[in-house]
Amino acid sequence: MPVDLNGYWKMISNDNFEEYMKALDVNVAIRKIANLLKTDKDISVDGDHMVIKTLSTFKNYNMDFHVGKEFEEDLSGVDDRKCMTTISWEGDKLVCVQKGEKEGRGWTHWVEGDVLHLELRVCGVVCKQVFQKT
Repeated sequence: MPVDLNGYWKMISNDNFEEYMKALDVNVAIRKIANLLKTDKDISVDGDHMVIKTLSTFKNYNMDFHVGKEFEEDLSGVDDRKCMTTISWEGDKLVCVQKGEKEGRGWTHWVEGDVLHLELRVCGVVCKQVFQKT
């Protein structure tokens, strides 16, 4: 059984986010604003249906999906691209693969104790974020 990701998570660290956004070709003004933000994650799981909300004072992003089923992801407001996304469990890690213009794009979520880890990847660049459960 996969780990329980349900809950509200507050960001405690965000390493290499600027380089990650550069690799996505996010414009400099948006990068400067986004790099200052401390985002929260609100995650709800109901069987294979998940909703991951990324919340900030600047912009929110909602992912609503079924684990293991490919879907078209609209990344308007993130980097304004669309990609084909599949999210699946690999052991205790929730792994996302995003197929589109950018090579090696995706992310991995996992939990250690009451800490949620998120590794964002694109074009060989890795950003590591850590969240504390509230």
